[in-house]
Amino acid sequence: MSDELPSQPSPDNGDENVDRSVLIGIGGRWLTDWALRLAIVLVAGWLLVRIGGALWVGILPILLALILATVLWPPTGWMTRHKVPKALAALISIIGGLGIIAGILALIAPSIVEQSVQLADQTSEAIREVQDWLRGPPLNIRDEQLDSVLNQLSSTLQDRGEQIANGVFTGVSAVGSMVVTLVLVLVLTFFFIKDGPAFLPFVRRIVGRNAGRHLTEVLTRSWNTLGGFIRTQAIVSFVDAFFIGLALVLLGVPLAWALAVITFLAGFIPIVGAFTAGALAVLIALVANGLTTAIIVLVVIILVQQLEGNVLQPILQSRAMNLHPVVVLLGVAAGGTLFGIIGAFLAVPVLAVVAVVLRYIGEQIDLRTGDVTAADLAAATDEGRLTAWLGELSSSRFAPLRRGSTAIMAGMLDARPGAGGGGNRDAQRHGPGEGEVGSSGGGAGARAAGDDDEGDTSGRAGPDDATSSTSDDDPPAPGSTRTAPLRRLGRFLAGRGGR
Repeated sequence: MSDELPSQPSPDNGDENVDRSVLIGIGGRWLTDWALRLAIVLVAGWLLVRIGGALWVGILPILLALILATVLWPPTGWMTRHKVPKALAALISIIGGLGIIAGILALIAPSIVEQSVQLADQTSEAIREVQDWLRGPPLNIRDEQLDSVLNQLSSTLQDRGEQIANGVFTGVSAVGSMVVTLVLVLVLTFFFIKDGPAFLPFVRRIVGRNAGRHLTEVLTRSWNTLGGFIRTQAIVSFVDAFFIGLALVLLGVPLAWALAVITFLAGFIPIVGAFTAGALAVLIALVANGLTTAIIVLVVIILVQQLEGNVLQPILQSRAMNLHPVVVLLGVAAGGTLFGIIGAFLAVPVLAVVAVVLRYIGEQIDLRTGDVTAADLAAATDEGRLTAWLGELSSSRFAPLRRGSTAIMAGMLDARPGAGGGGNRDAQRHGPGEGEVGSSGGGAGARAAGDDDEGDTSGRAGPDDATSSTSDDDPPAPGSTRTAPLRRLGRFLAGRGGR
Protein backbone atom coordinates (compact mmCIF):
# COMPACT_ATOMS: atom_id res chain seq x y z
CA MET A 1 0.00 0.00 0.00
CA SER A 2 1.28 3.44 -0.88
CA ASP A 3 0.51 6.68 0.95
CA GLU A 4 0.47 8.62 -2.28
CA LEU A 5 -2.92 9.66 -3.48
CA PRO A 6 -3.87 8.59 -7.00
CA SER A 7 -3.57 11.33 -9.54
CA GLN A 8 -6.88 12.98 -10.31
CA PRO A 9 -7.82 13.27 -13.97
CA SER A 10 -7.55 16.76 -15.30
CA PRO A 11 -10.73 18.43 -16.50
CA ASP A 12 -9.48 18.73 -20.05
CA ASN A 13 -9.03 14.99 -20.60
CA GLY A 14 -12.31 13.79 -19.13
CA ASP A 15 -13.47 12.47 -22.51
CA GLU A 16 -10.56 10.00 -22.55
CA ASN A 17 -11.56 8.29 -19.29
CA VAL A 18 -14.06 5.45 -19.23
CA ASP A 19 -16.07 4.44 -16.19
CA ARG A 20 -15.03 1.04 -14.80
CA SER A 21 -18.61 -0.20 -14.70
CA VAL A 22 -18.87 0.24 -18.46
CA LEU A 23 -15.79 -1.91 -19.08
CA ILE A 24 -16.87 -4.52 -16.52
CA GLY A 25 -20.29 -4.67 -18.14
CA ILE A 26 -18.78 -5.12 -21.60
CA GLY A 27 -16.48 -7.86 -20.32
CA GLY A 28 -19.28 -9.60 -18.45
CA ARG A 29 -21.55 -9.52 -21.48
CA TRP A 30 -18.75 -10.92 -23.66
CA LEU A 31 -18.04 -13.66 -21.12
CA THR A 32 -21.66 -14.71 -20.77
CA ASP A 33 -22.20 -14.71 -24.54
CA TRP A 34 -19.24 -17.00 -25.15
CA ALA A 35 -20.07 -19.17 -22.13
CA LEU A 36 -23.55 -19.74 -23.58
CA ARG A 37 -22.08 -20.58 -26.98
CA LEU A 38 -19.60 -22.99 -25.40
CA ALA A 39 -22.36 -24.66 -23.39
CA ILE A 40 -24.43 -25.17 -26.53
CA VAL A 41 -21.44 -26.67 -28.34
CA LEU A 42 -20.68 -29.03 -25.43
CA VAL A 43 -24.29 -30.16 -25.18
CA ALA A 44 -24.38 -30.77 -28.93
CA GLY A 45 -21.14 -32.78 -28.71
CA TRP A 46 -22.50 -34.84 -25.81
CA LEU A 47 -25.66 -35.58 -27.79
CA LEU A 48 -23.61 -36.63 -30.81
CA VAL A 49 -21.54 -38.99 -28.66
CA ARG A 50 -24.65 -40.54 -27.13
CA ILE A 51 -26.35 -40.92 -30.49
CA GLY A 52 -23.15 -42.31 -32.00
CA GLY A 53 -22.89 -44.84 -29.18
CA ALA A 54 -26.48 -45.97 -29.72
CA LEU A 55 -25.93 -46.31 -33.48
CA TRP A 56 -22.38 -47.63 -33.24
CA VAL A 57 -23.34 -50.99 -34.72
CA GLY A 58 -24.27 -49.24 -37.97
CA ILE A 59 -21.65 -46.47 -37.87
CA LEU A 60 -18.65 -48.77 -37.38
CA PRO A 61 -19.03 -50.68 -40.69
CA ILE A 62 -19.39 -47.39 -42.56
CA LEU A 63 -16.19 -45.96 -41.05
CA LEU A 64 -14.20 -49.14 -41.68
CA ALA A 65 -15.54 -49.34 -45.22
CA LEU A 66 -14.52 -45.74 -45.91
CA ILE A 67 -10.97 -46.43 -44.67
CA LEU A 68 -10.76 -49.61 -46.72
CA ALA A 69 -12.15 -47.78 -49.76
CA THR A 70 -9.35 -45.18 -49.56
CA VAL A 71 -6.84 -48.03 -49.76
CA LEU A 72 -8.54 -49.82 -52.67
CA TRP A 73 -9.51 -46.71 -54.63
CA PRO A 74 -6.13 -46.20 -56.46
CA PRO A 75 -6.12 -49.64 -58.15
CA THR A 76 -9.84 -49.33 -58.86
CA GLY A 77 -9.35 -45.91 -60.43
CA TRP A 78 -6.45 -47.21 -62.51
CA MET A 79 -8.58 -50.04 -63.87
CA THR A 80 -11.55 -47.78 -64.64
CA ARG A 81 -9.25 -45.40 -66.52
CA HIS A 82 -8.20 -48.41 -68.63
CA LYS A 83 -11.80 -49.15 -69.68
CA VAL A 84 -12.54 -51.81 -67.04
CA PRO A 85 -16.19 -51.63 -65.89
CA LYS A 86 -16.61 -50.04 -62.47
CA ALA A 87 -18.28 -53.04 -60.86
CA LEU A 88 -15.64 -55.45 -62.16
CA ALA A 89 -12.80 -53.15 -61.10
CA ALA A 90 -14.23 -52.83 -57.58
CA LEU A 91 -14.70 -56.59 -57.33
CA ILE A 92 -11.16 -57.32 -58.53
CA SER A 93 -9.72 -54.85 -55.98
CA ILE A 94 -11.61 -56.41 -53.07
CA ILE A 95 -10.81 -60.00 -54.07
CA GLY A 96 -7.16 -59.07 -54.63
CA GLY A 97 -6.92 -57.46 -51.19
CA LEU A 98 -8.49 -60.49 -49.54
CA GLY A 99 -6.15 -62.77 -51.48
CA ILE A 100 -3.08 -60.87 -50.21
CA ILE A 101 -4.29 -61.13 -46.61
CA ALA A 102 -5.10 -64.83 -46.97
CA GLY A 103 -1.67 -65.51 -48.51
CA ILE A 104 0.13 -63.81 -45.61
CA LEU A 105 -1.88 -65.78 -43.06
CA ALA A 106 -1.20 -69.04 -44.93
CA LEU A 107 2.54 -68.34 -44.85
CA ILE A 108 2.77 -67.58 -41.13
CA ALA A 109 0.16 -70.04 -39.82
CA PRO A 110 2.43 -73.15 -39.84
CA SER A 111 5.18 -71.36 -37.95
CA ILE A 112 2.67 -70.06 -35.39
CA VAL A 113 1.28 -73.55 -34.75
CA GLU A 114 4.75 -75.11 -34.51
CA GLN A 115 6.40 -72.47 -32.37
CA SER A 116 3.46 -71.92 -30.01
CA VAL A 117 4.10 -75.34 -28.38
CA GLN A 118 7.78 -74.51 -28.04
CA LEU A 119 6.97 -71.11 -26.56
CA ALA A 120 4.59 -72.70 -24.05
CA ASP A 121 7.34 -75.08 -22.86
CA GLN A 122 9.81 -72.21 -22.60
CA THR A 123 7.25 -70.18 -20.63
CA SER A 124 6.88 -73.00 -18.12
CA GLU A 125 10.64 -73.21 -17.78
CA ALA A 126 10.86 -69.44 -17.32
CA ILE A 127 8.24 -69.62 -14.55
CA ARG A 128 10.32 -72.25 -12.76
CA GLU A 129 13.41 -70.06 -13.06
CA VAL A 130 11.48 -67.16 -11.55
CA GLN A 131 10.41 -69.39 -8.68
CA ASP A 132 14.03 -70.42 -8.06
CA TRP A 133 15.06 -66.77 -8.13
CA LEU A 134 12.37 -65.88 -5.60
CA ARG A 135 13.56 -68.67 -3.26
CA GLY A 136 17.15 -67.40 -3.39
CA PRO A 137 18.71 -64.24 -2.00
CA PRO A 138 17.89 -61.47 -1.47
CA LEU A 139 14.16 -62.33 -1.25
CA ASN A 140 14.49 -65.83 0.30
CA ILE A 141 10.79 -66.59 -0.07
CA ARG A 142 9.84 -69.94 1.43
CA ASP A 143 8.14 -72.70 -0.55
CA GLU A 144 5.11 -72.53 1.74
CA GLN A 145 4.53 -68.89 0.81
CA LEU A 146 4.81 -69.62 -2.92
CA ASP A 147 2.47 -72.61 -2.61
CA SER A 148 -0.10 -70.51 -0.72
CA VAL A 149 -0.01 -67.87 -3.44
CA LEU A 150 -0.45 -70.50 -6.16
CA ASN A 151 -3.28 -72.20 -4.26
CA GLN A 152 -5.02 -68.88 -3.75
CA LEU A 153 -4.72 -68.13 -7.46
CA SER A 154 -6.11 -71.56 -8.33
CA SER A 155 -9.05 -71.16 -5.95
CA THR A 156 -9.78 -67.74 -7.39
CA LEU A 157 -9.90 -69.21 -10.87
CA GLN A 158 -12.22 -71.99 -9.72
CA ASP A 159 -14.55 -69.58 -7.97
CA ARG A 160 -14.79 -67.45 -11.07
CA GLY A 161 -15.17 -70.36 -13.43
CA GLU A 162 -18.74 -69.37 -14.23
CA GLN A 163 -17.65 -65.85 -15.09
CA ILE A 164 -14.87 -67.20 -17.28
CA ALA A 165 -17.34 -69.49 -19.07
CA ASN A 166 -19.68 -66.60 -19.63
CA GLY A 167 -16.77 -64.63 -20.99
CA VAL A 168 -15.97 -67.44 -23.40
CA PHE A 169 -19.53 -67.50 -24.68
CA THR A 170 -19.43 -63.70 -24.96
CA GLY A 171 -16.25 -64.01 -26.95
CA VAL A 172 -17.86 -66.52 -29.28
CA SER A 173 -20.79 -64.19 -29.88
CA ALA A 174 -18.33 -61.32 -30.42
CA VAL A 175 -16.56 -63.39 -33.07
CA GLY A 176 -19.88 -64.03 -34.78
CA SER A 177 -20.69 -60.32 -34.68
CA MET A 178 -17.22 -59.62 -36.08
CA VAL A 179 -17.86 -61.91 -39.02
CA VAL A 180 -21.16 -60.18 -39.77
CA THR A 181 -19.49 -56.77 -39.51
CA LEU A 182 -16.68 -57.89 -41.83
CA VAL A 183 -19.14 -59.05 -44.48
CA LEU A 184 -21.05 -55.76 -44.21
CA VAL A 185 -17.80 -53.80 -44.50
CA LEU A 186 -16.87 -55.64 -47.69
CA VAL A 187 -20.29 -54.99 -49.23
CA LEU A 188 -20.18 -51.30 -48.32
CA THR A 189 -16.63 -51.01 -49.64
CA PHE A 190 -17.73 -52.46 -52.96
CA PHE A 191 -20.44 -49.85 -53.37
CA PHE A 192 -18.24 -47.02 -52.14
CA ILE A 193 -15.52 -47.62 -54.70
CA LYS A 194 -18.03 -48.48 -57.42
CA ASP A 195 -20.42 -45.52 -57.01
CA GLY A 196 -18.23 -43.10 -55.08
CA PRO A 197 -17.86 -40.42 -57.81
CA ALA A 198 -21.66 -40.02 -57.95
CA PHE A 199 -21.90 -39.16 -54.26
CA LEU A 200 -20.87 -35.50 -54.42
CA PRO A 201 -23.33 -34.52 -57.20
CA PHE A 202 -26.05 -36.21 -55.17
CA VAL A 203 -25.07 -34.17 -52.10
CA ARG A 204 -25.15 -30.93 -54.10
CA ARG A 205 -28.65 -31.70 -55.35
CA ILE A 206 -29.89 -32.40 -51.83
CA VAL A 207 -28.40 -29.50 -49.85
CA GLY A 208 -28.40 -26.80 -52.55
CA ARG A 209 -25.74 -24.86 -54.41
CA ASN A 210 -24.19 -22.82 -51.59
CA ALA A 211 -23.88 -25.58 -48.99
CA GLY A 212 -23.10 -28.07 -51.77
CA ARG A 213 -20.01 -26.13 -52.83
CA HIS A 214 -18.67 -26.09 -49.27
CA LEU A 215 -19.44 -29.77 -48.73
CA THR A 216 -17.84 -30.74 -52.03
CA GLU A 217 -14.58 -29.03 -51.11
CA VAL A 218 -14.53 -30.25 -47.51
CA LEU A 219 -15.43 -33.87 -48.36
CA THR A 220 -12.88 -33.98 -51.17
CA ARG A 221 -10.15 -32.68 -48.89
CA SER A 222 -11.18 -35.14 -46.18
CA TRP A 223 -11.08 -38.03 -48.65
CA ASN A 224 -7.63 -37.02 -49.92
CA THR A 225 -6.34 -36.53 -46.38
CA LEU A 226 -7.74 -39.83 -45.17
CA GLY A 227 -6.34 -41.73 -48.14
CA GLY A 228 -2.93 -40.10 -47.72
CA PHE A 229 -2.89 -40.90 -44.03
CA ILE A 230 -3.80 -44.57 -44.50
CA ARG A 231 -1.29 -45.09 -47.30
CA THR A 232 1.45 -43.30 -45.38
CA GLN A 233 0.79 -45.30 -42.23
CA ALA A 234 0.81 -48.50 -44.29
CA ILE A 235 4.26 -47.68 -45.70
CA VAL A 236 5.64 -46.68 -42.29
CA SER A 237 4.15 -49.77 -40.62
CA PHE A 238 5.58 -52.03 -43.34
CA VAL A 239 9.07 -50.61 -42.81
CA ASP A 240 8.76 -51.12 -39.04
CA ALA A 241 7.45 -54.67 -39.45
CA PHE A 242 10.15 -55.57 -42.00
CA PHE A 243 13.16 -54.47 -39.96
CA ILE A 244 11.83 -55.67 -36.60
CA GLY A 245 10.71 -58.99 -38.09
CA LEU A 246 14.11 -59.43 -39.79
CA ALA A 247 15.89 -58.83 -36.48
CA LEU A 248 13.64 -61.34 -34.72
CA VAL A 249 14.28 -63.96 -37.40
CA LEU A 250 18.06 -63.46 -37.26
CA LEU A 251 18.02 -63.69 -33.47
CA GLY A 252 15.91 -66.85 -33.55
CA VAL A 253 12.99 -65.45 -31.56
CA PRO A 254 9.88 -67.65 -31.75
CA LEU A 255 6.81 -66.33 -33.57
CA ALA A 256 8.98 -63.81 -35.45
CA TRP A 257 6.68 -63.56 -38.48
CA ALA A 258 3.58 -63.34 -36.32
CA LEU A 259 5.19 -60.53 -34.33
CA ALA A 260 6.03 -58.78 -37.60
CA VAL A 261 2.38 -58.92 -38.67
CA ILE A 262 1.28 -57.64 -35.25
CA THR A 263 3.79 -54.78 -35.58
CA PHE A 264 2.37 -53.89 -38.99
CA LEU A 265 -1.21 -53.81 -37.71
CA ALA A 266 -0.28 -51.95 -34.53
CA GLY A 267 1.43 -49.26 -36.59
CA PHE A 268 -1.99 -47.89 -37.56
CA ILE A 269 -2.46 -46.85 -33.91
CA PRO A 270 0.27 -44.19 -33.58
CA ILE A 271 2.55 -44.19 -30.52
CA VAL A 272 0.45 -46.61 -28.46
CA GLY A 273 0.44 -49.39 -31.08
CA ALA A 274 4.21 -49.29 -31.62
CA PHE A 275 4.84 -49.38 -27.86
CA THR A 276 2.50 -52.35 -27.34
CA ALA A 277 3.90 -54.40 -30.21
CA GLY A 278 7.48 -53.65 -29.16
CA ALA A 279 6.80 -54.65 -25.55
CA LEU A 280 5.28 -57.96 -26.71
CA ALA A 281 8.31 -58.71 -28.89
CA VAL A 282 10.75 -57.94 -26.04
CA LEU A 283 8.73 -60.10 -23.62
CA ILE A 284 8.71 -63.11 -25.94
CA ALA A 285 12.45 -62.68 -26.61
CA LEU A 286 13.09 -62.54 -22.86
CA VAL A 287 11.10 -65.70 -22.16
CA ALA A 288 12.42 -67.70 -25.12
CA ASN A 289 16.01 -66.53 -25.62
CA GLY A 290 17.10 -64.80 -22.44
CA LEU A 291 18.04 -61.32 -21.26
CA THR A 292 20.76 -60.61 -23.84
CA THR A 293 18.48 -61.29 -26.82
CA ALA A 294 15.72 -59.22 -25.22
CA ILE A 295 18.09 -56.24 -24.83
CA ILE A 296 19.17 -56.55 -28.48
CA VAL A 297 15.52 -56.67 -29.60
CA LEU A 298 14.77 -53.59 -27.48
CA VAL A 299 17.68 -51.68 -29.06
CA VAL A 300 16.53 -52.65 -32.57
CA ILE A 301 12.96 -51.54 -31.84
CA ILE A 302 14.15 -48.17 -30.48
CA LEU A 303 16.35 -47.59 -33.55
CA VAL A 304 13.53 -48.47 -35.94
CA GLN A 305 11.13 -46.17 -34.06
CA GLN A 306 13.65 -43.33 -34.31
CA LEU A 307 13.97 -43.97 -38.05
CA GLU A 308 10.19 -43.86 -38.36
CA GLY A 309 9.66 -40.72 -36.29
CA ASN A 310 12.57 -38.63 -37.58
CA VAL A 311 12.93 -39.72 -41.21
CA LEU A 312 9.97 -41.61 -42.65
CA GLN A 313 7.01 -39.64 -41.35
CA PRO A 314 8.44 -36.15 -42.09
CA ILE A 315 9.21 -37.27 -45.66
CA LEU A 316 6.12 -39.33 -46.45
CA GLN A 317 3.46 -37.59 -44.43
CA SER A 318 1.84 -34.50 -45.87
CA ARG A 319 2.09 -31.29 -43.88
CA ALA A 320 -1.70 -30.99 -43.86
CA MET A 321 -1.85 -34.28 -41.93
CA ASN A 322 0.53 -33.36 -39.11
CA LEU A 323 -1.07 -33.55 -35.68
CA HIS A 324 0.66 -32.71 -32.43
CA PRO A 325 1.68 -35.82 -30.44
CA VAL A 326 -0.37 -34.61 -27.47
CA VAL A 327 -3.48 -34.43 -29.66
CA VAL A 328 -2.77 -37.93 -30.99
CA LEU A 329 -2.30 -39.36 -27.49
CA LEU A 330 -5.47 -37.75 -26.17
CA GLY A 331 -7.43 -38.88 -29.22
CA VAL A 332 -6.19 -42.47 -28.97
CA ALA A 333 -6.90 -42.53 -25.22
CA ALA A 334 -10.41 -41.14 -25.70
CA GLY A 335 -11.18 -43.51 -28.58
CA GLY A 336 -9.86 -46.51 -26.70
CA THR A 337 -11.83 -45.61 -23.57
CA LEU A 338 -15.10 -45.09 -25.42
CA PHE A 339 -14.95 -47.79 -28.10
CA GLY A 340 -12.04 -50.10 -27.27
CA ILE A 341 -9.38 -51.16 -29.77
CA ILE A 342 -11.53 -50.10 -32.72
CA GLY A 343 -11.88 -46.64 -31.19
CA ALA A 344 -8.12 -46.34 -30.75
CA PHE A 345 -7.64 -47.38 -34.38
CA LEU A 346 -10.19 -44.87 -35.68
CA ALA A 347 -9.13 -41.99 -33.42
CA VAL A 348 -6.35 -40.56 -35.60
CA PRO A 349 -8.27 -40.74 -38.92
CA VAL A 350 -11.22 -38.99 -37.27
CA LEU A 351 -8.91 -36.34 -35.80
CA ALA A 352 -7.32 -35.84 -39.22
CA VAL A 353 -10.73 -35.21 -40.83
CA VAL A 354 -11.72 -32.85 -38.00
CA ALA A 355 -8.47 -30.95 -38.58
CA VAL A 356 -9.34 -30.60 -42.28
CA VAL A 357 -12.76 -29.16 -41.40
CA LEU A 358 -11.27 -26.69 -38.91
CA ARG A 359 -8.63 -25.56 -41.41
CA TYR A 360 -11.32 -24.98 -44.02
CA ILE A 361 -13.39 -22.90 -41.60
CA GLY A 362 -10.27 -20.89 -40.78
CA GLU A 363 -9.65 -20.25 -44.47
CA GLN A 364 -13.19 -18.97 -44.95
CA ILE A 365 -12.79 -16.62 -41.98
CA ASP A 366 -9.46 -15.36 -43.32
CA LEU A 367 -11.04 -14.68 -46.69
CA ARG A 368 -13.73 -12.53 -45.11
CA THR A 369 -11.31 -10.66 -42.86
CA GLY A 370 -9.09 -9.86 -45.82
CA ASP A 371 -6.05 -11.67 -44.40
CA VAL A 372 -5.79 -13.91 -47.46
CA THR A 373 -7.11 -13.90 -51.00
CA ALA A 374 -8.53 -16.67 -53.13
CA ALA A 375 -5.23 -16.89 -54.99
CA ASP A 376 -3.40 -17.71 -51.75
CA LEU A 377 -5.45 -20.87 -51.11
CA ALA A 378 -5.01 -24.30 -52.70
CA ALA A 379 -8.47 -25.64 -53.51
CA ALA A 380 -9.07 -29.31 -54.23
CA THR A 381 -12.07 -28.81 -56.53
CA ASP A 382 -13.54 -26.25 -58.91
CA GLU A 383 -16.33 -25.70 -56.38
CA GLY A 384 -13.71 -24.86 -53.77
CA ARG A 385 -12.09 -22.27 -56.04
CA LEU A 386 -15.48 -20.69 -56.72
CA THR A 387 -16.29 -20.64 -53.00
CA ALA A 388 -12.97 -18.97 -52.21
CA TRP A 389 -13.58 -16.31 -54.85
CA LEU A 390 -17.08 -15.63 -53.51
CA GLY A 391 -15.71 -15.44 -49.98
CA GLU A 392 -13.15 -12.88 -51.06
CA LEU A 393 -15.90 -10.80 -52.69
CA SER A 394 -18.06 -10.97 -49.56
CA SER A 395 -15.20 -9.58 -47.47
CA SER A 396 -16.32 -6.07 -48.48
CA ARG A 397 -19.15 -6.40 -45.94
CA PHE A 398 -16.56 -6.45 -43.17
CA ALA A 399 -14.56 -3.49 -44.47
CA PRO A 400 -15.92 -1.09 -41.77
CA LEU A 401 -14.61 -3.46 -39.07
CA ARG A 402 -11.20 -3.56 -40.70
CA ARG A 403 -11.10 0.23 -41.05
CA GLY A 404 -12.14 0.56 -37.41
CA SER A 405 -9.35 -1.73 -36.17
CA THR A 406 -6.85 0.10 -38.38
CA ALA A 407 -8.03 3.41 -36.95
CA ILE A 408 -7.47 2.19 -33.40
CA MET A 409 -3.98 0.99 -34.33
CA ALA A 410 -3.20 4.35 -35.95
CA GLY A 411 -4.24 6.18 -32.77
CA MET A 412 -1.99 3.88 -30.69
CA LEU A 413 0.94 4.61 -33.00
CA ASP A 414 0.28 8.35 -32.76
CA ALA A 415 0.32 8.18 -28.96
CA ARG A 416 3.43 6.01 -28.71
CA PRO A 417 6.33 7.94 -27.12
CA GLY A 418 9.01 8.73 -29.68
CA ALA A 419 6.96 7.32 -32.52
CA GLY A 420 6.56 10.66 -34.21
CA GLY A 421 2.85 11.04 -33.52
CA GLY A 422 3.01 14.79 -34.09
CA GLY A 423 4.80 14.22 -37.34
CA ASN A 424 2.03 11.86 -38.42
CA ARG A 425 -0.62 14.46 -37.69
CA ASP A 426 1.41 17.07 -39.56
CA ALA A 427 1.67 14.69 -42.47
CA GLN A 428 -2.09 14.21 -42.43
CA ARG A 429 -2.68 17.96 -42.41
CA HIS A 430 0.00 19.14 -44.81
CA GLY A 431 0.21 16.20 -47.15
CA PRO A 432 3.08 13.90 -48.16
CA GLY A 433 6.58 15.21 -47.80
CA GLU A 434 5.93 17.44 -44.78
CA GLY A 435 6.44 16.37 -41.19
CA GLU A 436 7.74 12.94 -42.18
CA VAL A 437 9.44 10.94 -39.49
CA GLY A 438 12.35 8.66 -40.15
CA SER A 439 11.34 6.03 -37.61
CA SER A 440 9.51 2.89 -38.68
CA GLY A 441 6.78 3.53 -36.13
CA GLY A 442 6.00 6.87 -37.66
CA GLY A 443 5.90 5.34 -41.13
CA ALA A 444 3.50 2.68 -39.97
CA GLY A 445 1.37 5.29 -38.33
CA ALA A 446 1.25 7.33 -41.51
CA ARG A 447 0.25 4.33 -43.56
CA ALA A 448 -2.41 3.35 -41.06
CA ALA A 449 -3.70 6.89 -40.95
CA GLY A 450 -3.99 6.87 -44.69
CA ASP A 451 -6.24 3.85 -44.45
CA ASP A 452 -8.30 5.35 -41.65
CA ASP A 453 -9.00 8.68 -43.22
CA GLU A 454 -10.75 7.28 -46.26
CA GLY A 455 -14.04 8.65 -44.94
CA ASP A 456 -12.75 11.86 -43.32
CA THR A 457 -13.20 15.21 -44.98
CA SER A 458 -10.04 16.63 -46.51
CA GLY A 459 -9.83 19.68 -44.30
CA ARG A 460 -10.60 17.94 -41.03
CA ALA A 461 -8.34 18.75 -38.08
CA GLY A 462 -7.00 16.26 -35.56
CA PRO A 463 -9.10 15.30 -32.58
CA ASP A 464 -6.73 17.11 -30.20
CA ASP A 465 -7.10 20.43 -32.05
CA ALA A 466 -9.25 22.84 -30.03
CA THR A 467 -10.46 24.49 -33.21
CA SER A 468 -11.74 21.30 -34.75
CA SER A 469 -14.54 22.01 -37.19
CA THR A 470 -16.25 18.68 -36.51
CA SER A 471 -17.59 17.36 -33.21
CA ASP A 472 -18.50 13.82 -32.16
CA ASP A 473 -22.17 14.73 -32.15
CA ASP A 474 -22.27 15.83 -35.78
CA PRO A 475 -23.78 13.24 -38.10
CA PRO A 476 -21.28 11.74 -40.53
CA ALA A 477 -21.46 12.78 -44.12
CA PRO A 478 -23.08 10.30 -46.53
CA GLY A 479 -20.63 7.57 -47.58
CA SER A 480 -18.03 8.53 -44.96
CA THR A 481 -16.68 6.59 -41.99
CA ARG A 482 -16.19 8.31 -38.64
CA THR A 483 -12.67 7.24 -37.53
CA ALA A 484 -11.75 10.09 -35.17
CA PRO A 485 -13.45 8.48 -32.10
CA LEU A 486 -11.73 5.18 -32.87
CA ARG A 487 -8.37 6.89 -33.13
CA ARG A 488 -8.98 8.64 -29.81
CA LEU A 489 -9.75 5.19 -28.36
CA GLY A 490 -6.41 3.96 -29.69
CA ARG A 491 -4.57 6.88 -28.11
CA PHE A 492 -6.46 6.25 -24.85
CA LEU A 493 -5.40 2.57 -24.85
CA ALA A 494 -1.81 3.48 -25.64
CA GLY A 495 -1.78 6.04 -22.83
CA ARG A 496 -3.19 3.57 -20.33
CA GLY A 497 -0.68 0.94 -21.38
CA GLY A 498 2.26 3.30 -20.94
CA ARG A 499 1.43 4.14 -17.32
